[in-house]
Amino acid sequence: MIELVDTNASAIAAEFVRNRTQSGSPVMGMVLTMIVVVPEEHAVRAMKAAQEASHEHPARVLGVILGDGRGAAQVDAQVGIGSGWSGETALIRLKGEVVKHAESVVLPLLLPDSPVAIWWPIDPPADPAADPLGSLAQRRITDSALVTHGHTTALMRQCAAYTKGNTDLAWTRTTLWRALLAAALDQHPTKVSQVVVEAEKVSPSADLLSAWLGHRLRADVERRTSDGPGITEVVLTGKDGDISIRRTDGKLATVSSPGAPDRPMALARRAVPVLLAEELRRLDEDDIYAETAAQLLKAKPRKSGAKAR
Repeated sequence: MIELVDTNASAIAAEFVRNRTQSGSPVMGMVLTMIVVVPEEHAVRAMKAAQEASHEHPARVLGVILGDGRGAAQVDAQVGIGSGWSGETALIRLKGEVVKHAESVVLPLLLPDSPVAIWWPIDPPADPAADPLGSLAQRRITDSALVTHGHTTALMRQCAAYTKGNTDLAWTRTTLWRALLAAALDQHPTKVSQVVVEAEKVSPSADLLSAWLGHRLRADVERRTSDGPGITEVVLTGKDGDISIRRTDGKLATVSSPGAPDRPMALARRAVPVLLAEELRRLDEDDIYAETAAQLLKAKPRKSGAKAR
């Protein structure tokens, strides 16, 4: 990593070119630019997650740390390739007046003729598409589960601000649950009259899963509180009995359905780099998430204080 102190976008771009000339082909297969907007104290972890995701999606990763907006403008950067990265990386620290115009530093560094994704690992803007940096991207990734406070408020705010290209890793965490539930109903078709979702008290993923089930099944949804971790059980009640998926250890689930023996299924909680890589596989609109966000805004699921059985 090369340290550039009191630099500018042109110098950072020149350092990319110099590194690429020295290293040759390994960085020529980059498929996108990923911007990571992160506070200083979370930068190491966020850049590590971006690095792991870039193994599947070679990218130019631009970490942006927005510092104190007072005083004279200053841009510092760490630029490099290799060391586990499949593309190029720059960790850019902004201070002073330039904090208010971060897009002026980032825009010249975007790969030409390539899609742009932006990720806020913590505390995203209320309206990602209207954010100056967010407006540069085709894919805007937030995480309502990792805000510093007000998880439910943050989730509802992101749903209200939804526009094409927005997504939330709280939604991505439901992918495997949705796949297993759909498969269980395919194997045992029934009209579902009641749904129960049990999860930790604060779980944006459970709220989104509840909204998705209520919308898709046209059934009443009750949200119950469990000790976690995460989502612990979903029960679909039909005329022939209950179909349930129960996971109490965050790793292995038990699928139960009428007239069939219980079946163990792998359902491990996934790390952020895996979730991030999944979201980068598609840059078009996620219609299902859009429908679910709209449904959640209409009516939140009924809640019960009952603990998981």
